[in-house]
Amino acid sequence: MLRPRTGLARLDGLLVVALVGLLAATAVLAVSTARVRYARDMARVVFNDNTEALEQLRAAAEVEQDSVRSAISALPTLPPPNQPILVISLADLRLWYRLRDSVLFTAPIAAGSGKELVVRGTSRILRFETPRGRLRVERLDSAPVWIPPDWHYIEQANKRGLGLVHLQRGSPLPLRDGGTLQVDGNDVVRRTPDGTIHLQTAADGREIVADGAIVIPPFGTNQRKYLGVLGDFRLYLGDGYGIHGTNVPSSIGHAVTHGCIRLRNQDIATLYHTVPLGTPVYIY
Repeated sequence: MLRPRTGLARLDGLLVVALVGLLAATAVLAVSTARVRYARDMARVVFNDNTEALEQLRAAAEVEQDSVRSAISALPTLPPPNQPILVISLADLRLWYRLRDSVLFTAPIAAGSGKELVVRGTSRILRFETPRGRLRVERLDSAPVWIPPDWHYIEQANKRGLGLVHLQRGSPLPLRDGGTLQVDGNDVVRRTPDGTIHLQTAADGREIVADGAIVIPPFGTNQRKYLGVLGDFRLYLGDGYGIHGTNVPSSIGHAVTHGCIRLRNQDIATLYHTVPLGTPVYIY
């Protein structure tokens, strides 16, 4: 008689654990959803200088779970009234540098396209959107260098109907002509069958191509560093996102980027020399 009860007790215990786990997962999802909605709506409130609406938003966001209350209360509030902020409207494709109700500077921008890209060989889909919510200026970069992620090479290969191959340090890539493509120090070089070395060059839209495939250079090589793509200056916002210049000024005013905010080079120069580190950035 004892064994069946013990087994039943264990089963009951497992059911309780499973139920607790389900409730925890639901709470986490609720917290995440509340944070996203709060950040989005707060950005709109900041832009309109509507502190009354902010208080109403906080009250409306309150729900039963203490964890959600804690998450909401931990979110950043409005900056001090004497601190300038950057506000970016993805709908208007425009940036404002503001101090309370005064506009100190404004300029048109380019923002995320919203397009999707399927990563080759996987079911992973990338969506190129500009993040919404409250960020901050984490770093000021002069003459920023763009390090293309793998998706850049996938895009180029798709656009040009070419294959794709990764080049690894210490593993020369054999070529059809009997030569190799390899890493020498911090450079990608082509070694011909007679031993002659040819330094390879690469730029945006002019990647290294070998035997009908675009070559993805290893991180740290000079061929994976693109100069001029980001303009002369960048306000880095974290997680790979930034506000920067461009070598394609005709893109300003359009939703064409992979997530970053582009400005005309003269406009990002103004911000670089004006906006201090830590400045709040509201994107909505």
